[in-house]
Amino acid sequence: MAETITTHQAPFPSSRERPGRPGLRREIGFIGLLWASGGSIIGSGWLFGAQGALSIAGPAAVISWGIGAIAILLLALVHAELGAMYPVAGGTARFPHYTFGGAVGASFGWFSWLQAATVAPIEVMAVIQYSQHYSFAHDWMHVKNGQNVLTATGIVVAVLLMAALTAINFLGVRKLANTNSAATWWKVGVPVLTIIALAFAGLHFGNFHAADGFAPGGAAGVLAAVSTGGIVFALLGFEQADQLAGESHNPKRDIPRAVIGAIAIGAVIYILLQLVFLLALPASQIGISWASSPFTTFSGPFAELATLAGLGWLATILYIDAVVSPGGTGLIYTTGASRVSYGLSRNGYIPSAYETTDRRGVPWVGLLTAFVVGCVCFLPFPSWRSLVGLITSASVLMYAGAPLALGVLRAKVPDAERPYRLPAARVLGPAAFAVANLLILWSGWTTDWKLGVAILLGYVILTLNHVLRLNPVRPEFELRSAPWLPVYLVGLGLIVYLSDFGPLEHPIFPLWWDMAAVIIFSAGIYSWALRVALPEEKIRALIDRVPSA
Repeated sequence: MAETITTHQAPFPSSRERPGRPGLRREIGFIGLLWASGGSIIGSGWLFGAQGALSIAGPAAVISWGIGAIAILLLALVHAELGAMYPVAGGTARFPHYTFGGAVGASFGWFSWLQAATVAPIEVMAVIQYSQHYSFAHDWMHVKNGQNVLTATGIVVAVLLMAALTAINFLGVRKLANTNSAATWWKVGVPVLTIIALAFAGLHFGNFHAADGFAPGGAAGVLAAVSTGGIVFALLGFEQADQLAGESHNPKRDIPRAVIGAIAIGAVIYILLQLVFLLALPASQIGISWASSPFTTFSGPFAELATLAGLGWLATILYIDAVVSPGGTGLIYTTGASRVSYGLSRNGYIPSAYETTDRRGVPWVGLLTAFVVGCVCFLPFPSWRSLVGLITSASVLMYAGAPLALGVLRAKVPDAERPYRLPAARVLGPAAFAVANLLILWSGWTTDWKLGVAILLGYVILTLNHVLRLNPVRPEFELRSAPWLPVYLVGLGLIVYLSDFGPLEHPIFPLWWDMAAVIIFSAGIYSWALRVALPEEKIRALIDRVPSA
């Protein structure tokens, strides 16, 4: 999971302005871009991803990692073209605004905030879960339905940790959160060391056919693991190379290579981690089914496995990493969520109070809001695995706007400078949009209905802000370019409900037919959205509009 996040309020220059933009020096080479995305992909998700995927898909989780890598790569290449065209902070949320105007822009801005605000709670839960190794933390979690779930005491501790992250931001010590470059060697080195150490400690290849078989859940289990097992969550972070596009020495050549290379490196490391986790498990930790095996209740999966393998020194390193890596990520995303809300306020979408800063320039209203929302998350999502599905869906929904923006910009501003041009965009653009929607389908109704409630809450806030005039800025919502959006959100939710991933005992769309329905639905929404997008003049005006920072 990414350990850096972009903000929503930075300038958004046009392609015509970019070459002479002051302060931008194209000095970053391929290795710098590769390390930016690669270091972000190898984050805290690796601590639990192998355990979660194995419990859902069995040994076929290895296939799930491959599917997740391909899906993320497709979305990443779309962002590579857009990021190189408009190297702006917060581009993922801004691209739909450029092409569809305020109503769609506000919506995707809200999706971006949801994603940012929910990362800190899951990182806090990661710290708490690994902390159960210590006697003082034993009563912070208990096992329920095969998952480590926060107790009442654990929720109090989680709130205190969230408060600590918020307090650090108030102190203005953001430099503690910006040590990603120095920490990259640690972040990448620890999982690689884990792979090597566990491999030499001994592997049991019979585990491929242990318990209830290689793929006990069939295709449904393999696909569900992609979204709810932590796989997509772990692979997020590719956009960091895109965000550095304006400072790349050769973006046309280096950005796609860096994005593809970072995802390839991440996928290889994660697949190897999955393999060693599976094959290093002793028979005593594998039950009659993968879903109910003893290993599913490990509070610190790789650390406990290292202990079982007689690698106490490795377990010590992993327990340290389980505090350093998630803690740093939580700190940065607490910062990021407040900056996203600041940007939404500058655009007039939410109350102007979110632009209020203290003497250190910290947007304290946004910080407090992120703290409260993060604490609330512990109630409906008391375990790492339950929250990872929501974050995955929110992230993918945020990313889904980019393929739509790509199609519009190719049609409406074909003459714009494109340092990197995605090949076969007419095919890969709609395909990326469909893939994003498939990932949401695979998250399942249990996760997606809660995301739907969060989206509705966002629209209530946007509406109240507009009706009560809580912000003097009156944005243009361009509703004529947004009729597809409610149909898209409601229609996709309905398909999930009626699918094999929904709550129905006899789904209207059984497995494979549900995916066909999503693909056909995605094609229809994609075509509709492109037809009603803003005209060229309006798009250029929005791109040329550079709000003050």
